[in-house]
Amino acid sequence: MRYITFVIIPADGGLTKTDQELGIDSRITRRSIQHINLLADGTAVVIFELDGDLDAIEDILANSAEVLEYNVTETRESHHVYIHLEANETITELLTIPNEYELVVDTPMVFTHRGGLRVTVIGEEDVFRKAMPAMPSTLHFKLEQLGEYEPSTERLFSLLTERQQEILQEAIQQGYYEVPRKVTHQDVAESLNCSGGTVGEHLRKIEAKLLGEITP
Repeated sequence: MRYITFVIIPADGGLTKTDQELGIDSRITRRSIQHINLLADGTAVVIFELDGDLDAIEDILANSAEVLEYNVTETRESHHVYIHLEANETITELLTIPNEYELVVDTPMVFTHRGGLRVTVIGEEDVFRKAMPAMPSTLHFKLEQLGEYEPSTERLFSLLTERQQEILQEAIQQGYYEVPRKVTHQDVAESLNCSGGTVGEHLRKIEAKLLGEITP
């Protein structure tokens, strides 16, 4: 089984008008899409993971013409937002592809700092080639990676934010997790243009998140 990772870049900054409005509001940060599905009646459900001002989030959802229903759940680190909405042509075309070509979309799908959406799709390589021309013409795509799919590592790594992924990769490369430890937080920070304290804080959050996932 193979996987392909690419970044979806919507021309207007979002897959829907609601997605676009969440993306351009400076009080809100889109972290990921935890779930997205097309329903039999032609509508769609999406679960966003968002950071930021809860009032701003609710204001956008309450005033969006395409949102049929929504619910916001607060956690310690972010907001999980369930949205039932009218599906536009782009969403409809995009979400019918996995079923048509027998592909599996791995979640969560993580937003990049430039507003793109990083997606990993699992399937056979020849199927990828057949499916790509069917992608909506309103979207641009940037291919990032293609390889053998390993469910546990790919899923766990995708739980991290883009910055956390960058810091973890740099720490591992420099030998932070080797025994004995080869570098300090400050050593890692010098390659990332940040402080040692920032690296330490990120690594603690990374460790807590990943350990929480694998601990029964």
